[in-house]
Amino acid sequence: MKILVIGTGGREHALCWALNKSEKTSKIYCADGNAGISEIAECVSIKPDDIHALADFAEKNSIDLTFVGGETSLALGVVDEFEKRNLKIIGASRRAAQLEASKSFAKDFMARYNIPTAKYQTAHSTKEAIEILRSGKFGDTDSPVVVKADGLAAGKGVIVAKDRTEAERAINELESLVGSKAVEKIVLEECLVGREVSLLMFADGENFALMPPVRDHKRIFENDKGANTGGMGTITGANLLTENDTAKIVDEVIKPTLRGCLTEGFPFRGILFLGLMMTTGGAKVLEYNVRFGDPETQSILVRLKTDLIDICEAMLSGSLSKIKIEWQAGSSTCVVLASKGYPQKAETGDIINGLDGKFEDVNVFHAGTAKDADGNFITSGGRVLGVTANANNLDEAIKKAYRAVGEISWSGMQYRRDIGK
Repeated sequence: MKILVIGTGGREHALCWALNKSEKTSKIYCADGNAGISEIAECVSIKPDDIHALADFAEKNSIDLTFVGGETSLALGVVDEFEKRNLKIIGASRRAAQLEASKSFAKDFMARYNIPTAKYQTAHSTKEAIEILRSGKFGDTDSPVVVKADGLAAGKGVIVAKDRTEAERAINELESLVGSKAVEKIVLEECLVGREVSLLMFADGENFALMPPVRDHKRIFENDKGANTGGMGTITGANLLTENDTAKIVDEVIKPTLRGCLTEGFPFRGILFLGLMMTTGGAKVLEYNVRFGDPETQSILVRLKTDLIDICEAMLSGSLSKIKIEWQAGSSTCVVLASKGYPQKAETGDIINGLDGKFEDVNVFHAGTAKDADGNFITSGGRVLGVTANANNLDEAIKKAYRAVGEISWSGMQYRRDIGK
């Protein structure tokens, strides 16, 4: 089979790596990829948001299967365009992608189907958002509140404000952080307290298959300090959710979500990602994503034993319930290495040292990398590498990942030293 992966980052490198392991794969293309991906796939210079050019490429090159990495392509309707041309593709339709592309749509959807989530209210302007805050609907001036840009914001459109003063400042600064389109609406939410965990699944419209639970570390600095990022590291492990937790999430969140999608005419096919807060009252949905996360993908896929193409074919044929998906036992860890200045203005162009090392049970997935004229890997973005290890237990996975991190360096490299701690 000839495969096309759409995207540029560490998530897409992990997808290419997993697809490349299949005996069914003859050739992988990636649009538009990065230097690490180019080692196992042919990178093509088509941007992930150019959906017509992507479909043209798939037709011209007789692509057998396309896998969409990121949310922007999905929100623009790349799946609808491919299906219109009878091209096989893994991802959510444009309507289903609203679950991620619009926070207000997602919250209203959850309300319609009694899916547990934080109390919320949607504002249609900065002025209205501040008026809602001052009305007392989210507590007094000392109460924390969550401020969310309605639209896509690359993981940076959510601000947890410790009090009303900070919340008003966040509302006023949100447009400069994420752009005017993302803040055409602003969602205000009560601040939930508990443990965060993410649960991803494959879905074929009616059936689903869970992946190992995963936890992301969003803040740039140790002890969850500093600015939000796209993710500085992830862990997987059985201790993140109990069997009872998972059973309740299936009954109270997953089944109602998939039923709701069917009822409203957009059966969910692809990857569904639940961002959850485990509160004293049970699991509550923080957000939906309609694709693999980054760097969640890296720590999940290194544990996948079943052929990813077999899973894709089952999703497309509606036969996911008939396939047994197997995972490596134990845990995994992904540590993100980022450029100096990230998540604000990242410095680029630095030569990366240490990538020629051989690391036991460790994969180094490239995100923001390129090659210079001499063939050296250089930094080309904010998040540069995802050093990913799996082992029989979490402590060993963490040790393996950080041992490999110790071999890699460039000027200004930054990373968190407390992933999984």
